[in-house]
Amino acid sequence: MRWRDPEAGMQYPSDFIPVLENAGLLWKADLAIFERVCSFQERALASDIHPVPVSFNISRFDILHDDYAVSLEEIRKRHGVPVRLLHAEITESSVIGGPERVSAFVSGLQEIGYKVEMDDFGSGYSSLNVLKDLPFDFIKLDMRFFSGGMTGRGGAIINAVVQMARWLHTPVIAEGVETGPQADFMESIGCSYIQGYLYSKPVPEEEFRGKLENSASEPVAPAIELPEEMDAGKFWDPSSMETLIFNSYVGGAAIISLRRGRIEILRVNRKYSKEIGLSMSEQEVMRLDALGTMDTDNRRVYLDALRRASETGEEQSCETWRTVRSKCCGSDRICVRSFIRELGRAGDQAFYYVMVQNITAEKKSYDELIRSEKRYHYAAEHDSSFAWEYDIRTHEMRPCSRCIRELGLPSVIRDYPEPVIRSRLFQPDFADEYREWHRKLEDGVPYLEDVMLLTDERIPFRVAYTNEFDEAGRPLRAYGSATPVSTGEKKKE
Repeated sequence: MRWRDPEAGMQYPSDFIPVLENAGLLWKADLAIFERVCSFQERALASDIHPVPVSFNISRFDILHDDYAVSLEEIRKRHGVPVRLLHAEITESSVIGGPERVSAFVSGLQEIGYKVEMDDFGSGYSSLNVLKDLPFDFIKLDMRFFSGGMTGRGGAIINAVVQMARWLHTPVIAEGVETGPQADFMESIGCSYIQGYLYSKPVPEEEFRGKLENSASEPVAPAIELPEEMDAGKFWDPSSMETLIFNSYVGGAAIISLRRGRIEILRVNRKYSKEIGLSMSEQEVMRLDALGTMDTDNRRVYLDALRRASETGEEQSCETWRTVRSKCCGSDRICVRSFIRELGRAGDQAFYYVMVQNITAEKKSYDELIRSEKRYHYAAEHDSSFAWEYDIRTHEMRPCSRCIRELGLPSVIRDYPEPVIRSRLFQPDFADEYREWHRKLEDGVPYLEDVMLLTDERIPFRVAYTNEFDEAGRPLRAYGSATPVSTGEKKKE
């Protein structure tokens, strides 16, 4: 509500609302605003604009005025506006002194079909009682309550409020959001809607109409360098470096709690939702029963990783298969690699920072390669070829059974290829070339092949490598083979 005075200029609510209250005229001003809202929605419905719900204020003076709801309905019906396009907004302070009358008023509006929002939650002194006694459809969290500075303590309180609202199945609207980090923080802890100067200041009707016709993009925070240490408490501070990293820089990440064998997802970033897939929003992901998506064996693996993270104080990892369902995409079975670190404890509740990678494609590809390798090894057992697997990340080589049996190799060779070069399995004049091959495999060369002389007998073998990549295109492991050169084939001397 704004008053454009021809002489004094723009007058704000704080200038004239007290005058209307003292004169007992505020209810008339509120009805006049409601009439303007209905008129706008009527014109929007008649044009090409896609209408969105608009909230209108109801003060304690309106509630005390007899037949106020009847007056609202007369205006709405006169303009032919569907009730779904109008949300009633009642301040928390309106409840003080008359909760029974407010409860009856709210219930009456809901029976008609209005969605009712509780405004300025957190700014009064009876928030929990109000939330308990009145059946509001939305809670508007007043960020001005934390105007003294969004510290980790303040962020933890906001998170607790949002979690409490989730348990009550009541969506939360954060109002008064002014910065990108604040918006990212509220979204990551499960806040359904965000409102504030970050997106728009109050604007005249014609400018609002333009915003409906041309929706704006959300601000994007720049990528930053990841510091070595993170302060766990700062994950609840929307302005902290930790929160900016969580939302903007790291991959799929979540903060979870474990209490009495039950896991609850407290925060997720957008990348976490993308890793899980199925076009799920952050709010849908947070509503998942994390352990319920796993069978008994995978659940045991995951809980064991959490236990090890708590006992060691170090990052632990695990891989678990999960069956995830979404409303739009049905269900899918995915494999998730999790990196877990404990953030802290509160009584019997532990908090963890979890980074995830969806490795479903990698696992399926690997399983197929294992089947292919088994067929290849079986065939190799019946000829004179040797085969092995080389892990590019760990530099570990796992030879086939024939390599172990005939060449005396161990089941795992670390720091490969140096041990086989020192043993003269690969001859010194081929050592540098073979080392260069492994550097090329790390760089992503898909295939290598050449004739080399192996063992002190300098027997010519055709040596080949085939590189395997993960779903991000990074080299993962390579499969090597050495086949004796057939008679008449050119040898490399």
